[in-house]
Amino acid sequence: MNILIKNVDILPVDGKHDQVFNSNIYIVDDKIDYIGDNIEGKEVHRVIDGKNKLALPGLVNAHTHLGMSLLRNYTDDVPLQTWLEEKIWPIEAKMTAEDIYWGSLLSMVEMIKSGTTAFCDMYDFMGEVGRGVEEAGIRGVLTRGMVEDPNNPDKKLNEARNLYKNWHGKADGRIKVMIAPHAIYTTSSEFLLKTMDMAREFDTGLHIHLSETKIEVEDSYKAHGKSPVKYLEDLGFFDIHTIAAHCVHLDDEDINILYRHGVYPVNNPTSNLKLASGFAPIDKMLKKGIPVALGTDGPSSNNNLDMFEEINLASILNKGVNLDAVSVSALEAIEMATINGAKALGWDKEIGSIEVGKKADIILLDLDKPHFYPRHNLVSAISYSAHGSDVDTVMVDGKIIMENREIKTLDVELIKYMTEKLAKDLIRR
Repeated sequence: MNILIKNVDILPVDGKHDQVFNSNIYIVDDKIDYIGDNIEGKEVHRVIDGKNKLALPGLVNAHTHLGMSLLRNYTDDVPLQTWLEEKIWPIEAKMTAEDIYWGSLLSMVEMIKSGTTAFCDMYDFMGEVGRGVEEAGIRGVLTRGMVEDPNNPDKKLNEARNLYKNWHGKADGRIKVMIAPHAIYTTSSEFLLKTMDMAREFDTGLHIHLSETKIEVEDSYKAHGKSPVKYLEDLGFFDIHTIAAHCVHLDDEDINILYRHGVYPVNNPTSNLKLASGFAPIDKMLKKGIPVALGTDGPSSNNNLDMFEEINLASILNKGVNLDAVSVSALEAIEMATINGAKALGWDKEIGSIEVGKKADIILLDLDKPHFYPRHNLVSAISYSAHGSDVDTVMVDGKIIMENREIKTLDVELIKYMTEKLAKDLIRR
C-alpha cells in the first residue's frame, strides 16, 4: 500500500535536519520513498492528515524484560540484590510459557501505545515473545537470558541455539536473535566463552548486563583483579557486537575500552534510580563518541515502558548530576532513543531515522495539546514536554498498527484480562 502522510512536521533524526515543518512523507510498501513538497503524480492509496501532528522515527527500547509485566508493582522499595535474589528469581522460577506469552503481549501493547516500534528483550521462553512480535506487528531482538546452572550448563545454551534457529529472520525480518549471558556475576568465564563461540557461529551479537552496581564492580576486582569491563575485554567478549545494559559504574579506562571496541551501552535511567544503582556517565560517553542507547529495563523495575519518560530523564538527570545545563542535550536524548538504539540492535541501516530508503517505522504525535503550546522548538518539546500518551499513530514496515490510539493488531481487552488472571495465579503457585 502507498501511504501519504500529508502536511506533517518532522523530526527526522537524520543528522542533517533538526526539524522539518509542514512537509510530506510518501511511503511505498514498507519503505519511505519520498520526503518533501512535490507530491504531484504519486500514486496514493491512503492519505493521513498530518496537521497538528509530528512525525518521529519509531522509538527503540534497547534493553527490557517484557515478560516481567506480570510482576509489575509486585515488589518495590528494596535493594537490587534483595529484589533479585529474594523476590524476583524465586517467583520467576514458577513462570510458564503461557505467562511469558501474555505478559509480553501486555508489554507490547504498552510499547505500541507509547511509540516504541523496536525492542531488545532478555528473558525466558523467548519463542513466546517471538509469537507476540508476529501478532503485534512490532520489531524485536530476542535474547534468551542465561544464568549459568552448574548442574546443567548446556541447557540454556541449547535453548539459545534453538531460539536462533527457530526465530532469527522470522516475522518478515522483524525478528533478530542475539546471545545473552546474563552478567559476569551469574556466569563463569568458561560459560561466557561458549556464548561467544555461539555468537560467532551465528554471526550475531551479544547482550549482557554490565557494571550495573557498585557491588558488581567491587566483586569483580576481588575475583578477577579488574573491572567487569576490563574482564570482558580480556576474554575477547567485545570483539563481537555487544549490547551492554546499564554501564553505570565506569571509570575513564572502562569508557575508553567501550569506545575502542564499539560497544553499545544502554542507559536505563528510571530503573537505575528506582533500584538505587547510581548514575551512568552518559555525558562522558557521548562526548567520547560512544552511541549510548536508551532502555526502560523491565516493567517490574521501572515500572512502565514509556520511552518518552526515559528521554526526559536521560537529559535532565545528567544536567543535575553534572551541574551542567548543557549536559546531554534534548536532541542527544532523542537520538539515544532512536538512531543510537537502532545501531545497538544492528538495524540502523533500516530504522532509527526518517530518511528515504529506510523502513517506514514512524510514529505520529498529536501536538494539539496544551503542553505543546507555544511551539518554539519541537526538539525541546519532545525531550521536555512529551508523554507516551501523545502518540496517535504507529507504523511499522509501512503497516499501521495503531491509529487514533486504537491498536489494530491485538485484542487489548483480552490481554488485560489474561495478564490479571495469570498474575494472581502466579502469586498463589
